[in-house]
Amino acid sequence: MNSALILVCALLLDAVMGEPRWLWSRAPHPAVVMGRMIGWADARFNTGEGRRLKGVFVLLGVMAGAGGVGAVLALFGPVVEILAAAVLLAQRSLVDHVAAVARGLRMSLQQGRRDVAMIVSRDTAAMEEPAVARSAIESAAENLSDGVIAPAFWFLIGGLPGILIYKVVNTADSMIGYRTPRHAAFGWAAARMDDVMNWIPARLTAALIALPARQLRAWVAIRADAGQHRSPNAGWPEAAMARAIAVALAGPRAYDGVMQPFAWVNADGKRALGPVDIDAAIACLWRAWGLMVGLALVLGLVMM
Repeated sequence: MNSALILVCALLLDAVMGEPRWLWSRAPHPAVVMGRMIGWADARFNTGEGRRLKGVFVLLGVMAGAGGVGAVLALFGPVVEILAAAVLLAQRSLVDHVAAVARGLRMSLQQGRRDVAMIVSRDTAAMEEPAVARSAIESAAENLSDGVIAPAFWFLIGGLPGILIYKVVNTADSMIGYRTPRHAAFGWAAARMDDVMNWIPARLTAALIALPARQLRAWVAIRADAGQHRSPNAGWPEAAMARAIAVALAGPRAYDGVMQPFAWVNADGKRALGPVDIDAAIACLWRAWGLMVGLALVLGLVMM
């Protein structure tokens, strides 16, 4: 079985099973293991002089380790590859977390705030309903890229070693890839490598969102809005999602008590958002996922 057909099976398995609580309550999830490893390296090596160079070597080391683990697992055949790849994909868990925000908002604003706080890092305690919904939709778009399309892309490119290398880089970026006094130097390599590895997947995700919504004609506007984002990649799926469901995203929001004047994405779109708009975003997630499955299936059949 070729890598594309293995990916199709893994995408389907993840969509059906998600992240079984019975399993991950008994064993550490691979992302948790990666996080512990990177946390240990941060504590051990992020000191003294030459922190940027140390960060480069740490990143190369964890990438080599992840690739080696993937190569060993691949020796056990396609069944193990399907199971391992499914664990490293996050379509079902993403949908579940975003849908929880919509359910929470339908119960009360306070419950919606609590649910969205589980998936975003911005301040949520004083959010009104439109801000809660907007945050959930932005998280849905960005995590579709990071959690589903990018891992799938790198599995197609490099099999289990490829997807594991991507996941460890993405985990490192989420932990140490910040421009803070502690991590600006040590996490530089992780942040830059994450940018490189997400460059194609972010734009592919935008296309997968835009195509079924008939918004490819707005690609110039999507690209322009994406360019306003702090990240060279995260703005692409967000801008595509905004046009796919005709809403305005981003805009001012608070971090650690400080309001940040971020630009609006699709500024002319609807701003009075609520649970129904989160539902529309979830539908977009599934359509993009379905296109990815279809593309992988066609590729797999061609490769046979």
